[in-house]
Amino acid sequence: MYILGISAYYHDAAAVLLVDGIPVAGAHEERFTRTKHDHGFPRHAVAYCLSVGGITIDEVDHVVFYEKPFLKFERLLTTIVAMAPTNFRQYLAAMPVWMRDKLWLPSLLRKELGYDGSLLFSGHHRSHAASAFFASGFPNASILTMDGVGEWETATKGWGRGSELVLTEATHFPHSLGLLYSAFTGYLGFRVNSGEYKVMGLAPYGTPRFADLIRRELVEWYDDGSLRLNMRHFAFASGLRMYHRSFERLFGVPTREPESALTQTHKDVAASIQEVTNQIMVAAARDVVRSTGLPDLCMAGGVALNCVANEKIVNEAGVRRLFVQPAAGDAGGALGAALDVWHTVLNQPRVWSQDGVAWGPEFGDEEIGRILAEAEIPAKRLSEEGLVTTTVDALTRQEVVGWFQGRMEWGPRALGSRSILADPRNPDNQKRVNLKIKFRESFRPFAPAVTEEAFDEWFDGVRDPYMLVTCRVRADRTPLPSVTHVDGSARTQAVSRRHAGLFHRLIASFGDRTGVPVLINTSFNVRGEPIVCSPRDALRCFYATNIDSLALGKYFVTKALAPALDPGRFGATTIQLD
Repeated sequence: MYILGISAYYHDAAAVLLVDGIPVAGAHEERFTRTKHDHGFPRHAVAYCLSVGGITIDEVDHVVFYEKPFLKFERLLTTIVAMAPTNFRQYLAAMPVWMRDKLWLPSLLRKELGYDGSLLFSGHHRSHAASAFFASGFPNASILTMDGVGEWETATKGWGRGSELVLTEATHFPHSLGLLYSAFTGYLGFRVNSGEYKVMGLAPYGTPRFADLIRRELVEWYDDGSLRLNMRHFAFASGLRMYHRSFERLFGVPTREPESALTQTHKDVAASIQEVTNQIMVAAARDVVRSTGLPDLCMAGGVALNCVANEKIVNEAGVRRLFVQPAAGDAGGALGAALDVWHTVLNQPRVWSQDGVAWGPEFGDEEIGRILAEAEIPAKRLSEEGLVTTTVDALTRQEVVGWFQGRMEWGPRALGSRSILADPRNPDNQKRVNLKIKFRESFRPFAPAVTEEAFDEWFDGVRDPYMLVTCRVRADRTPLPSVTHVDGSARTQAVSRRHAGLFHRLIASFGDRTGVPVLINTSFNVRGEPIVCSPRDALRCFYATNIDSLALGKYFVTKALAPALDPGRFGATTIQLD
């Protein structure tokens, strides 16, 4: 049985194909269109999924969309009426799109797909919950979802047992931890729905001196993690801005202009909203595991990507095991919607749990060789052993290496298929990779990838394979300055042979050579662009940046031997601010 899950029309459009309850393909639309957070109909991702399944759209048994459009329209319309006439600009922006397209979503989806079969709709937060619980491998578990807003819900709690999933509590719009965090994202000069992780990365540079002010003036929360925003300071329900001027006055400085200097006040504001977020998430997690009596916890929704708060949950919320869906944001809704139909609509047993994220396109060495030959790029074709040895040689020479291998990752993290790698022992690599290769802010930390076997020797915390929980860098080991944040934390990836065999072998080989089985692992892209998907994307990024070498399949390319080429030869590229 084939089930196609789709998320689209807000941000991070994606598609996933289940075959008899098992995901065989999944991809974000942005990776194909090269438009970051692409929200349009995921036609490229759908076509890719169908090609992996070896089927046409007519052979799909059920197509399922990740939310219910009529409920979402009800929320939008109800809010507009309630806030009128102050939200006239929001009305002008939203209503034409809804009346022309989104309100007729069933017809629109059928037209886009060319499909007249079974079309189903899951709820937004139900899709999040299903993406976490049914992927977790836990037979029974508590469930917590948190994001900006779905149809009406901004957070839900519930439980799963076997193939049953029940959501028992919800927080409703406009009261939202995700929207609160996004308001601070905008206030600090970063792009809303894109730059929230920058706030998290900035927070350790400050002190949470505004946390009490935030609780007193902006948000009240309770022992169960539920909350209420003081809407006097927020504008997202009545206009196109996130907050009113009164919000800015609370902190004594105006909204930071993008790319302007970050002051200590900005850093303290970031630390304060992160502290508030930690407290609310821990309270919600503690309450749901206590109320359900199920100590294993599954999480999804964009807020669940806050790996700092996730560490607090592990340590403080009475949770035995934590699973966060690797694609916790809206893209993951495509997976959750499909799993929801398989298990709760069709009442099928669980036959799968998350076992890696390599669900995207892959490219053979013959195709890669042909692209290199057409571009007249000299490259060495190596055995697998030779590729590992040559890459380790480059890393120990303090080169930065692009690593393009196998199937592309599902989710927002590069986990060893589309990565940029460097030596974590070199203190210069943090700023070098940030400023000269990623073209991004110098304060941004990098994640360490460590072999699963060596994790406990180098880090204290949870061995997470998906970079979703921070931990502590052990002080009794060789310093790792380029992956250790200012507070001694690191967002680690514990790499197993089973999930990523070649990548694991590379890290282990680097460890054999240096005594440190750890590498800097950051996504293979530049600021403002999605992670690379194809060999041409990789070559374009390689020649647009100061990456020294490129392991492209079994081919190894170096700037020393390859001519300087115009990145535009490999397709359009835009290095833009995000």
